[in-house]
Amino acid sequence: MIIHLMQIELKGVAPLAHLGVIRVEGVDAAKFLHGQLTQDFSLLGLSEARLAAFCSAKGRMQASFYGFKRSHTEILLVCSRDILGATLKRLSMFVLRAKAKLSDASSDYALFGLAGDAIESIIGGVQPAWAKADIGNASVVFLYPADGVRRALWLAPVAEAAPTGAALSAQDWCWGEVRSGIATITEPIVEAFVPQMLNYESVGGVNFKKGCYPGQEVVARSQFRGTLKRRAYLAHSDVPMKAGDEVFQAGDDSQPCGMVAQGAVAPLGSPSGGFDAIVSMQVSAVEAGGLHLGSASGPALVVTPPPYPLLADI
Repeated sequence: MIIHLMQIELKGVAPLAHLGVIRVEGVDAAKFLHGQLTQDFSLLGLSEARLAAFCSAKGRMQASFYGFKRSHTEILLVCSRDILGATLKRLSMFVLRAKAKLSDASSDYALFGLAGDAIESIIGGVQPAWAKADIGNASVVFLYPADGVRRALWLAPVAEAAPTGAALSAQDWCWGEVRSGIATITEPIVEAFVPQMLNYESVGGVNFKKGCYPGQEVVARSQFRGTLKRRAYLAHSDVPMKAGDEVFQAGDDSQPCGMVAQGAVAPLGSPSGGFDAIVSMQVSAVEAGGLHLGSASGPALVVTPPPYPLLADI
Protein backbone atom coordinates (compact mmCIF):
# COMPACT_ATOMS: atom_id res chain seq x y z
CA MET A 1 0.00 0.00 0.00
CA ILE A 2 1.48 3.33 -1.04
CA ILE A 3 0.09 6.79 -0.40
CA HIS A 4 1.44 10.08 -1.58
CA LEU A 5 1.33 12.84 1.02
CA MET A 6 0.44 16.20 -0.48
CA GLN A 7 2.92 18.85 0.51
CA ILE A 8 1.72 21.41 3.03
CA GLU A 9 3.81 24.53 2.96
CA LEU A 10 4.46 25.24 6.60
CA LYS A 11 5.83 28.71 7.05
CA GLY A 12 6.34 31.13 9.89
CA VAL A 13 8.03 31.32 13.29
CA ALA A 14 7.59 28.66 15.97
CA PRO A 15 8.71 28.72 19.66
CA LEU A 16 10.83 25.67 20.49
CA ALA A 17 10.38 25.08 24.20
CA HIS A 18 11.14 21.37 23.79
CA LEU A 19 14.81 22.15 23.08
CA GLY A 20 17.55 23.17 25.50
CA VAL A 21 21.13 24.45 25.27
CA ILE A 22 24.40 23.15 26.69
CA ARG A 23 27.23 25.70 26.73
CA VAL A 24 30.83 24.47 26.36
CA GLU A 25 33.34 27.25 26.90
CA GLY A 26 37.12 27.45 27.21
CA VAL A 27 40.20 27.21 25.01
CA ASP A 28 39.76 23.41 24.77
CA ALA A 29 36.00 23.48 24.03
CA ALA A 30 36.33 22.32 20.40
CA LYS A 31 39.07 19.81 21.20
CA PHE A 32 37.01 18.32 24.02
CA LEU A 33 33.87 17.90 21.91
CA HIS A 34 35.92 16.53 19.02
CA GLY A 35 36.92 13.63 21.28
CA GLN A 36 33.38 12.92 22.48
CA LEU A 37 31.00 13.34 19.54
CA THR A 38 30.56 11.70 16.13
CA GLN A 39 31.36 14.85 14.16
CA ASP A 40 34.51 16.93 13.63
CA PHE A 41 34.53 19.92 15.97
CA SER A 42 38.24 20.70 15.74
CA LEU A 43 37.75 22.27 12.30
CA LEU A 44 34.39 23.85 13.08
CA GLY A 45 34.23 27.37 11.65
CA LEU A 46 32.11 30.30 12.78
CA SER A 47 29.89 29.95 9.69
CA GLU A 48 29.20 26.24 10.17
CA ALA A 49 27.12 23.99 12.37
CA ARG A 50 27.33 20.29 13.10
CA LEU A 51 24.76 17.55 13.52
CA ALA A 52 26.36 15.14 15.98
CA ALA A 53 25.65 12.28 18.35
CA PHE A 54 27.04 11.43 21.77
CA CYS A 55 27.35 7.65 21.97
CA SER A 56 27.91 5.06 24.66
CA ALA A 57 30.92 2.74 24.53
CA LYS A 58 28.66 0.32 22.64
CA GLY A 59 27.99 2.91 19.93
CA ARG A 60 24.41 3.61 21.06
CA MET A 61 23.18 7.20 20.79
CA GLN A 62 22.72 8.85 24.19
CA ALA A 63 22.01 12.28 22.74
CA SER A 64 21.98 14.22 19.47
CA PHE A 65 22.90 17.86 18.94
CA TYR A 66 22.99 20.82 16.63
CA GLY A 67 26.37 22.28 17.57
CA PHE A 68 27.93 25.61 16.58
CA LYS A 69 30.37 28.26 17.79
CA ARG A 70 29.21 31.53 19.31
CA SER A 71 32.87 32.54 19.48
CA HIS A 72 36.26 30.84 19.13
CA THR A 73 36.06 29.64 22.75
CA GLU A 74 32.31 29.02 23.15
CA ILE A 75 30.26 26.25 21.55
CA LEU A 76 26.54 25.73 22.04
CA LEU A 77 24.89 22.31 21.77
CA VAL A 78 21.14 22.30 21.15
CA CYS A 79 19.42 19.10 22.23
CA SER A 80 16.09 17.78 23.50
CA ARG A 81 15.35 19.38 26.85
CA ASP A 82 14.14 16.10 28.40
CA ILE A 83 17.63 14.55 28.22
CA LEU A 84 19.71 17.67 28.79
CA GLY A 85 20.39 17.15 32.50
CA ALA A 86 21.54 13.55 32.12
CA THR A 87 23.56 14.37 29.01
CA LEU A 88 25.31 17.30 30.68
CA LYS A 89 26.24 15.06 33.62
CA ARG A 90 27.64 12.33 31.34
CA LEU A 91 29.64 14.70 29.17
CA SER A 92 31.05 16.51 32.19
CA MET A 93 32.52 13.24 33.47
CA PHE A 94 35.00 13.26 30.57
CA VAL A 95 36.32 16.82 30.91
CA LEU A 96 39.19 15.81 33.23
CA ARG A 97 42.15 18.14 32.47
CA ALA A 98 40.61 19.82 29.44
CA LYS A 99 40.21 23.58 29.72
CA ALA A 100 36.48 23.43 29.05
CA LYS A 101 33.49 24.19 31.25
CA LEU A 102 30.04 22.76 30.57
CA SER A 103 26.78 24.29 31.80
CA ASP A 104 23.06 24.36 31.16
CA ALA A 105 22.47 27.60 29.25
CA SER A 106 18.82 26.97 28.36
CA SER A 107 17.61 29.92 30.44
CA ASP A 108 20.06 32.26 28.69
CA TYR A 109 18.77 31.73 25.17
CA ALA A 110 15.51 31.79 23.23
CA LEU A 111 15.01 29.23 20.47
CA PHE A 112 12.67 29.54 17.50
CA GLY A 113 12.11 27.55 14.34
CA LEU A 114 11.89 29.42 11.02
CA ALA A 115 10.09 27.85 8.08
CA GLY A 116 9.44 28.87 4.48
CA ASP A 117 9.34 32.56 3.58
CA ALA A 118 10.09 33.55 7.18
CA ILE A 119 13.72 32.64 6.58
CA GLU A 120 14.19 35.08 3.70
CA SER A 121 12.34 37.88 5.44
CA ILE A 122 14.44 37.53 8.61
CA ILE A 123 17.82 36.57 7.20
CA GLY A 124 17.69 37.79 3.61
CA GLY A 125 18.74 34.52 2.01
CA VAL A 126 18.96 30.75 2.32
CA GLN A 127 22.05 28.59 2.74
CA PRO A 128 22.65 24.81 2.65
CA ALA A 129 21.91 22.60 5.63
CA TRP A 130 24.40 22.91 8.50
CA ALA A 131 25.52 26.38 7.44
CA LYS A 132 25.30 29.01 10.18
CA ALA A 133 24.78 32.76 9.94
CA ASP A 134 24.97 35.46 12.59
CA ILE A 135 22.36 38.22 12.50
CA GLY A 136 23.31 40.69 15.21
CA ASN A 137 23.32 38.68 18.43
CA ALA A 138 21.27 35.88 16.89
CA SER A 139 22.69 32.67 15.41
CA VAL A 140 20.77 30.92 12.63
CA VAL A 141 21.46 27.28 11.74
CA PHE A 142 20.08 26.08 8.41
CA LEU A 143 18.42 22.65 8.62
CA TYR A 144 17.27 19.98 6.21
CA PRO A 145 13.99 20.86 4.46
CA ALA A 146 10.65 19.19 5.09
CA ASP A 147 8.78 18.29 1.90
CA GLY A 148 10.76 20.99 0.11
CA VAL A 149 10.00 23.65 2.73
CA ARG A 150 13.13 25.44 3.95
CA ARG A 151 13.81 25.33 7.69
CA ALA A 152 16.23 27.00 10.12
CA LEU A 153 16.92 27.20 13.86
CA TRP A 154 17.12 30.72 15.39
CA LEU A 155 18.90 31.21 18.72
CA ALA A 156 19.63 34.46 20.57
CA PRO A 157 20.01 35.75 24.14
CA VAL A 158 16.63 35.99 25.86
CA ALA A 159 16.91 39.79 26.02
CA GLU A 160 16.85 40.01 22.22
CA ALA A 161 13.60 40.62 20.36
CA ALA A 162 12.02 37.45 19.01
CA PRO A 163 12.05 36.96 15.22
CA THR A 164 8.94 38.33 13.55
CA GLY A 165 6.72 36.48 11.13
CA ALA A 166 3.53 34.50 10.82
CA ALA A 167 2.87 32.32 13.86
CA LEU A 168 3.69 28.65 13.38
CA SER A 169 2.68 26.26 16.15
CA ALA A 170 5.31 24.14 17.87
CA GLN A 171 3.17 21.12 16.99
CA ASP A 172 3.36 21.87 13.27
CA TRP A 173 7.10 22.55 13.55
CA CYS A 174 7.52 19.11 15.13
CA TRP A 175 5.64 17.58 12.20
CA GLY A 176 8.13 19.30 9.91
CA GLU A 177 10.96 17.78 11.95
CA VAL A 178 9.52 14.34 11.27
CA ARG A 179 9.02 15.03 7.58
CA SER A 180 12.67 16.13 7.30
CA GLY A 181 13.63 12.55 8.19
CA ILE A 182 16.20 13.54 10.82
CA ALA A 183 15.28 12.30 14.29
CA THR A 184 16.27 13.97 17.55
CA ILE A 185 17.19 11.72 20.47
CA THR A 186 14.69 12.01 23.32
CA GLU A 187 14.40 10.13 26.61
CA PRO A 188 12.34 7.14 25.33
CA ILE A 189 15.01 6.23 22.74
CA VAL A 190 18.25 6.91 24.63
CA GLU A 191 20.71 4.11 23.72
CA ALA A 192 18.20 2.48 21.35
CA PHE A 193 20.13 3.11 18.12
CA VAL A 194 23.59 3.34 16.63
CA PRO A 195 23.80 6.41 14.37
CA GLN A 196 23.27 4.49 11.13
CA MET A 197 19.93 3.16 12.38
CA LEU A 198 18.73 6.78 12.12
CA ASN A 199 20.67 7.49 8.88
CA TYR A 200 22.95 9.96 10.66
CA GLU A 201 25.90 9.05 8.44
CA SER A 202 23.83 10.14 5.40
CA VAL A 203 22.79 13.58 6.71
CA GLY A 204 26.09 14.92 8.01
CA GLY A 205 25.95 13.48 11.52
CA VAL A 206 29.02 11.20 11.41
CA ASN A 207 32.58 11.88 10.29
CA PHE A 208 34.44 8.64 9.56
CA LYS A 209 37.80 10.39 9.11
CA LYS A 210 38.04 11.97 12.57
CA GLY A 211 39.76 10.49 15.59
CA CYS A 212 38.34 8.32 18.31
CA TYR A 213 35.24 9.03 20.39
CA PRO A 214 33.13 6.77 22.63
CA GLY A 215 31.62 4.01 20.50
CA GLN A 216 33.69 4.92 17.42
CA GLU A 217 34.78 1.33 16.72
CA VAL A 218 31.20 0.06 16.78
CA VAL A 219 29.98 2.87 14.52
CA ALA A 220 32.83 2.33 12.03
CA ARG A 221 32.36 -1.45 12.04
CA SER A 222 28.64 -1.05 11.36
CA GLN A 223 29.47 1.07 8.33
CA PHE A 224 32.34 -0.83 6.76
CA ARG A 225 32.03 -4.47 7.83
CA GLY A 226 28.78 -5.77 6.52
CA THR A 227 25.40 -4.60 5.31
CA LEU A 228 23.50 -2.19 7.52
CA LYS A 229 20.42 -4.11 8.61
CA ARG A 230 18.39 -1.25 10.08
CA ARG A 231 17.58 2.12 8.55
CA ALA A 232 15.30 5.05 9.25
CA TYR A 233 12.14 5.51 7.17
CA LEU A 234 9.06 7.70 7.23
CA ALA A 235 5.79 6.14 8.37
CA HIS A 236 2.15 7.20 8.23
CA SER A 237 -0.73 5.93 10.36
CA ASP A 238 -4.28 6.74 11.37
CA VAL A 239 -3.32 6.51 15.06
CA PRO A 240 -0.73 8.40 17.14
CA MET A 241 2.87 7.20 17.06
CA LYS A 242 5.38 8.24 19.71
CA ALA A 243 9.06 7.65 20.35
CA GLY A 244 9.69 4.18 21.74
CA ASP A 245 6.62 2.52 20.21
CA GLU A 246 7.47 -0.85 18.66
CA VAL A 247 6.65 -2.04 15.15
CA PHE A 248 5.82 -5.64 14.22
CA GLN A 249 5.26 -7.63 11.04
CA ALA A 250 1.88 -9.21 10.41
CA GLY A 251 1.70 -12.70 11.87
CA ASP A 252 4.81 -12.38 14.03
CA ASP A 253 4.35 -11.17 17.59
CA SER A 254 7.56 -12.87 18.77
CA GLN A 255 9.75 -9.78 18.43
CA PRO A 256 9.53 -6.25 17.01
CA CYS A 257 11.14 -5.43 13.69
CA GLY A 258 11.38 -1.70 14.31
CA MET A 259 10.83 1.23 16.64
CA VAL A 260 9.38 4.71 16.35
CA ALA A 261 12.10 7.33 16.84
CA GLN A 262 9.92 10.45 16.60
CA GLY A 263 6.25 11.06 15.85
CA ALA A 264 3.91 13.99 15.21
CA VAL A 265 0.33 14.74 14.27
CA ALA A 266 -0.28 16.02 10.73
CA PRO A 267 -1.30 19.70 10.52
CA LEU A 268 -4.88 20.82 10.06
CA GLY A 269 -5.74 20.85 6.40
CA SER A 270 -3.51 17.91 5.54
CA PRO A 271 -5.43 15.80 3.00
CA SER A 272 -3.84 12.67 4.41
CA GLY A 273 -4.57 13.58 8.03
CA GLY A 274 -3.43 11.15 10.66
CA PHE A 275 0.06 10.93 12.08
CA ASP A 276 3.60 10.73 10.73
CA ALA A 277 6.78 9.34 12.25
CA ILE A 278 10.40 8.48 11.71
CA VAL A 279 10.79 4.74 12.29
CA SER A 280 14.00 2.72 12.52
CA MET A 281 13.29 -0.57 10.80
CA GLN A 282 14.90 -3.79 9.71
CA VAL A 283 15.44 -3.34 5.98
CA SER A 284 14.17 -6.86 5.32
CA ALA A 285 10.92 -6.13 7.17
CA VAL A 286 10.27 -3.01 5.11
CA GLU A 287 10.89 -4.97 1.92
CA ALA A 288 8.48 -7.70 3.06
CA GLY A 289 5.73 -5.25 4.09
CA GLY A 290 2.78 -5.88 6.39
CA LEU A 291 3.93 -3.56 9.18
CA HIS A 292 1.85 -2.79 12.26
CA LEU A 293 2.15 -0.56 15.32
CA GLY A 294 2.31 -2.15 18.77
CA SER A 295 1.60 -5.73 17.76
CA ALA A 296 1.35 -7.98 14.72
CA SER A 297 -2.35 -7.16 14.51
CA GLY A 298 -2.10 -3.50 15.49
CA PRO A 299 -2.84 -0.46 13.31
CA ALA A 300 -1.29 -0.68 9.85
CA LEU A 301 1.67 1.51 8.93
CA VAL A 302 2.54 2.87 5.52
CA VAL A 303 6.34 3.07 5.35
CA THR A 304 8.19 5.10 2.71
CA PRO A 305 11.88 5.85 2.05
CA PRO A 306 13.63 8.77 3.77
CA PRO A 307 13.53 12.10 1.92
CA TYR A 308 17.25 12.07 1.11
CA PRO A 309 19.68 9.61 -0.48
CA LEU A 310 21.48 7.20 1.83
CA LEU A 311 25.26 7.23 1.90
CA ALA A 312 25.46 3.87 0.13
CA ASP A 313 23.39 5.33 -2.73
CA ILE A 314 25.42 8.52 -3.20
